[in-house]
Amino acid sequence: MSQPVVLITGCSSGIGRALADAFQGAGYRVWACARKAADLAELSEAGFVAVSLDVNDIRAVQQAVARVQQEAGRLDVLINNAGYGAMGPLLDGGAEAMRQQFETNVFSLVELTRACFPLLRASRGLVVNIGSISSVLVTPFAGTYCASKAAVHALSDALRMELAPFAIEVMEVQPGAIASSFGSNASAQAEQLLSEHSPWWPLRDGIRARANASQDKPTPASQFAADLLAAVQRPRRPALLRLGHGCHSLPLLARWLPRRWLDATLKKRFGLDVRL
Repeated sequence: MSQPVVLITGCSSGIGRALADAFQGAGYRVWACARKAADLAELSEAGFVAVSLDVNDIRAVQQAVARVQQEAGRLDVLINNAGYGAMGPLLDGGAEAMRQQFETNVFSLVELTRACFPLLRASRGLVVNIGSISSVLVTPFAGTYCASKAAVHALSDALRMELAPFAIEVMEVQPGAIASSFGSNASAQAEQLLSEHSPWWPLRDGIRARANASQDKPTPASQFAADLLAAVQRPRRPALLRLGHGCHSLPLLARWLPRRWLDATLKKRFGLDVRL
């Protein structure tokens, strides 16, 4: 049999890079996507097929998939991992911040999967969408991010059923806290939005706490990648996979804790139990 091929977005660091390492170790030919030249050079040096890809650029998406078709001739696994976390009050960021968040976390996922459909159909492949437990447990100061991951959850459910006639499987992964650059990137995004003119300026410590919450006792990215790879290799793959610190306990809180109590807990955690 030919060497299996996996295409992974967002491989510059963290989860994406760990997944690239894990799948390469399992014998896959890894097509690793990133945007920056320095990251692409590092990926190439590590033995991956480095792909320059901005997932929001539809022409770049089409060119990348065409290259996979021409050079590999197959695609067994697509991992939609690229994304970021927009943090801050919903009304500070407004619709523009939501558009940017959904462009990267949601719309690009659909467009890349759409472009890869012929290759996935030919190989009876697998689509892995990296969601988040934030799609289940919605927190303040992350409303836009939580909404984008809730959309990933809904789209994964729809895709799983719609792609079934073509023998393409869909797996949604909902990570908990995973050691990565997500927290530092989210913090940088939050700092750009923070302004002393905002009504929420007195609560800026809570906004910063939410931006860094993903790094609370995080599971190593390498362990996350190994567990995801093991799930991909199962004869019967799960439709929904939760991995990482808090991935089981936090959804249970969202499901069973009375709404009033949950709101009170989250407001206290992020400094919203005050009157301004």
